[in-house]
This record gives sequence, C-alpha cells and structure tokens, in this order.
Amino acid sequence: MSITIKALASGSSGNCYWISDSTTPILIEAGISIDRIRKGVDFKLSEIQGCLCSHAHADHSKSIKKLMDAGIDCYMSQPTAEALKVEGHRLHAVSDKQIFNVGAWAVRAFDVEHDCEGALGFYLISHGESLLYLTDTAYTKYRFNGINFLMLEANFDERIIRENVASGEVDRMVKRRTYANHMSIGRVLDFLKANDLSKCAEIYLLHLSQQNSDALDFKKRVQELTGIPTYIA
Repeated sequence: MSITIKALASGSSGNCYWISDSTTPILIEAGISIDRIRKGVDFKLSEIQGCLCSHAHADHSKSIKKLMDAGIDCYMSQPTAEALKVEGHRLHAVSDKQIFNVGAWAVRAFDVEHDCEGALGFYLISHGESLLYLTDTAYTKYRFNGINFLMLEANFDERIIRENVASGEVDRMVKRRTYANHMSIGRVLDFLKANDLSKCAEIYLLHLSQQNSDALDFKKRVQELTGIPTYIA
C-alpha cells in the first residue's frame, strides 16, 4: 500500500489532513492556521499539489485563502467558494458526482448530509488504491466497494450525549444539531457493516467530539467489528 495519511488536526477546533500516494501530496481541509499547516508539512508547502475543502465552516476552511495566495489549487463546491468569498485561477469549483484530477489522484466528489450548503465528501483513487473521506454528515446514502483506506467521522456516542444533556453539560439544541449533522459511532458501525471492507488496510476515525466521545472505546468497537487496524486522528 502506497497511500500515507497524516492528521495535522481533527475536531471542532480545526481539521486538516496530509495525504500522499508517494507522488502527489495533497491536503484535505484547511481548518487551521497557515503556520500550523506549514509546520505540519515540514515547511514543504510548495510540494502540496492541491487542497480539497469539504465545506465552508471555519474548522474546515480557515486557511483556504492563504493556501490559494501561496499558489495551491483548492477544490470545493461553488456554494462553498461563494460562502468563503474566494475566486481566481487557484479556485476549482466542483459539483456533486464530478470526477476531477489532482496530480495522480482521480477524485469523485459526492453530496453529504450537513447544515452547510454545498458540503461534499471525497472518494480518491491513485495507482489502483482508493481512499474514502467522509465527515460532517449525519449519514451517507451511498455504498462503496473495495475501499483501501477509510477516513470516517465518529463524532459522538448516543449514550454519552444523552447523559451530558441530562447533566446539563450539553444543551438540547446542540444535541439536536449534532444528531442532524454528524456521524455517531453507532452510525459508523452501521456504515462499516454495509460496505465492502475486504480490501481495507486502515481506518481513521475523525472529528471526535471532546465532550461526547470516547476515543479508546470507539477504536475498540471498530477494530472488533472489522479486524482492521484503526487509528484516532
């Protein structure tokens, strides 16, 4: 397997991931400061051949403008570009189900269930290997075959968030928004059961809530279900 994944940040305070197929390093998300991104890529920002931005919320898009100013092509939906007020030749607006290329990567964008217009997930293929990136969505209506690497949101545990609401630590409105826009560990397990993981080498769990998740428990449950090495971003 030639795909390498490095989480520079993951969670509601910021998301950014470095992905490489050994020939084309790219970023998925830019939700942290440009200085943190530079440090995270060992100050080799000029080697990054593109950035995929899933949606306009700041924890995914904070440094998009600065990446574009640094000469990096950024790929996002038109509604995301409009919300971020970005334009120019470094902007590549992509649509639901569109396939496009970033270096050696072939990328298919697809719609997700989130409260941000134009939010996307990404399915990437390079040198015969595939990677699925799915976050900030309540669920997905799609099925995927032969995934080699899986990057999947596991934001909250239904039991933990209920207990936090009961104790007053989490507002009921926050709970409703979380349920409507993010993947619970229960939905993650359902997704894993419904998809072909026979060729999957690694699973990365993303965007865990600080209050409403249990990283060690999530990792254990996914590994016990799949038998696949699982990592918490």
